[in-house]
Amino acid sequence: MHRLASCLLFLLIVPVTAQPTHAFQNPALSAEARITDVLASMTVDEKIEALGTNPTVPRLGIVGTQHVEGLHGLALGGPGGWEGRNQTVIPTTQFPQARGLGQTWDPALLQQAAAVEGYEARYAFGKYHRGGMVVRAPNADLSRDPRWGRSEESYGEDPFLVGTLATAFAKGLQGTDARYWMTASLLKHFMANSNEDGRDSTSSDFDMRLFQEYYSVPFRMAIEDGKSNAFMASYNEWNGVPMAGNPVLRDVVMKVWGFDGIICTDAGALTNMVKSQHLYKTMPEAAAVAIHAGINQFLDDYKKPVRDALEQKLITTEDLDRNLRGVFRVMLRLGMLDPVSSVLYARIGIDENPKGMPAGIDPWWWEQHKALARRVTDESIVLLKNDRSVLPLNAGKVKSIAVIGPLADRVALDWYSGTPPFAVTPLAGIKARAGAGVSVTYSDGRDAVQAAAMAAKAEIAVVIIGNHPTCDAGWNKCPVASDGKEAMDRKSLTLEQESLAKAVYAANPNTVVVLQASFPYTTNWTQQNIPAILAMTHNSEEQGDGLADVLFGDYNPAGRLTQTWVASMDQLPPMMDYDLRHGRTYLYLRDKPLYAFGFGLSFTKFAYSNLKSSASAIKTGEEVSVSVDVKNIGGRDGDEVVQMYCAYPGSAVPRPFEELKGFARVSLKAGEQKTVRLRLPAKSLSYWNNKSAAFALEQGKVEIRIGSSSDDIKLRQTIAVQ
Repeated sequence: MHRLASCLLFLLIVPVTAQPTHAFQNPALSAEARITDVLASMTVDEKIEALGTNPTVPRLGIVGTQHVEGLHGLALGGPGGWEGRNQTVIPTTQFPQARGLGQTWDPALLQQAAAVEGYEARYAFGKYHRGGMVVRAPNADLSRDPRWGRSEESYGEDPFLVGTLATAFAKGLQGTDARYWMTASLLKHFMANSNEDGRDSTSSDFDMRLFQEYYSVPFRMAIEDGKSNAFMASYNEWNGVPMAGNPVLRDVVMKVWGFDGIICTDAGALTNMVKSQHLYKTMPEAAAVAIHAGINQFLDDYKKPVRDALEQKLITTEDLDRNLRGVFRVMLRLGMLDPVSSVLYARIGIDENPKGMPAGIDPWWWEQHKALARRVTDESIVLLKNDRSVLPLNAGKVKSIAVIGPLADRVALDWYSGTPPFAVTPLAGIKARAGAGVSVTYSDGRDAVQAAAMAAKAEIAVVIIGNHPTCDAGWNKCPVASDGKEAMDRKSLTLEQESLAKAVYAANPNTVVVLQASFPYTTNWTQQNIPAILAMTHNSEEQGDGLADVLFGDYNPAGRLTQTWVASMDQLPPMMDYDLRHGRTYLYLRDKPLYAFGFGLSFTKFAYSNLKSSASAIKTGEEVSVSVDVKNIGGRDGDEVVQMYCAYPGSAVPRPFEELKGFARVSLKAGEQKTVRLRLPAKSLSYWNNKSAAFALEQGKVEIRIGSSSDDIKLRQTIAVQ
């Protein structure tokens, strides 16, 4: 079947690469003229078929492209079985979970990682005729609550940070060519989809101001700045209206943001509108609502409902044409209707490898891709505590290390992971770096007494604890209360495995705890007692090497948290309260957290001085340049993440306590000083006025705060808003 499918695909490509016989095959025509010709050439049945996720039209020689998963590496395998039934798994480069990507605070690095993923998607499609070129990534959802089971898929809780990183990832997937995309970036899941329990029937309720200032911001940034032209509508309702049929898709996303590409439903969302949300009596009614809202690709059993909607005159063929234009705009950007010879990326996987790359070797085995995965892993690791300078370890002096924990000798893959070509576990990484002269012992920690006895005999104990990203269980099952995943929210923030850390620490005070986690925990005891703590996420093929790089000081950690770690679940509003102003995220949290948004330590120290702004006042349409001198005053090279927040003293409008408005990850050698410059546009200081239905710049004062986290502000300066 696989060989036959490959032959059929080749035959389908031939008409488009041969002499044009249809106007839509002529690259010299405008995109809209070509799409008009495509639609005029298609039958109604072909148009309905094209509303799926593979808009192939065999009769016309049009080869579509399917969706593939790719939150942190192309997924053609993994726990989710994305390789397809009876298909051989194709390994691909796997980076840390999206949460870990966010913890790098490094947009340029994310763009590089996404470019690797886009290249591998083209390669797998070209060489193996597998996968597709519409990549379901990045996830632009905001992790507003640590109980959300899919927190691992989000870059964080702040809209500016998430929007900046989503923009970078979208650019990386799409490539640098002015005419063609390498792959298409399909954003997930628009929007306010951050509860799993009841996700197919619940409503996320909040006003237009929070829509404009918070929940929609990362999507808008990725669409306007990243030029992403595809996204998936979320399961939930917003104020009682399902996102798969919400007028906001046309009224804001299309008309205001200029979006004109693919809008697909989430899997089963069309059926949910009738069966679980009970908003429409029949499937044709639901299909009509979705079509009118702008949906042009369905992940559902949609064909009969759409045909019935046509027969019942709930929609017209003109409605189908209007929506399908978006699908074919994306296909044109991918070069799917053009001769292969004219499309920059079309020969990837078909021709020999690029100059400088080993011939005949798939890219997921290239040293460059391995090195990038390791660098991303290094940058994603957050140092939460380092009393007594326990870290970094001195491999020349330490003679024995006990590595303990249920996650110590495995690389746990999540639901949207692919299959990595190799995987270095923490134990393997530590052993390799420690060398033959260091005794490295191991226990999975199931017997805490045995583990503690082993730790007592070692100079250093490294305890690796956290969650398993699939709960190590079947669909909709999480045996451990603090675990979560897709379709299941967490019921606790208490890390059950913390008891293992307590037992080991009692036996060996030189204990390092590694929190291998998809989301925050209330690990108050660990913070109070353990001398050194690291946080990192799952899934990287270089997980063990990255951890060893930091443990032994080959890499100085500079990752930063992208979500507030509350000290207690009591600090959180009810799960279904989507109004942030009731005390959610660092923007509105009234209590002191365990770890603040943006927090992370280093093996060196940095000093801030000389905060300046290019003007003392700012007006509508203007921009202020903010500069600050940052010096590495320690004895070790390292990165600092400079963060700029703004607060609004005396505002007559309820505003967040402070908001992230700029950041930069800066590398500094020991003793080196650099001037960091950050942009502050006036429009970023505006708020949404519900009465006028527009953004407004409030006159008064804005306090610029520069620091290393949201609760560690080093310098402040006030400017006027006129």
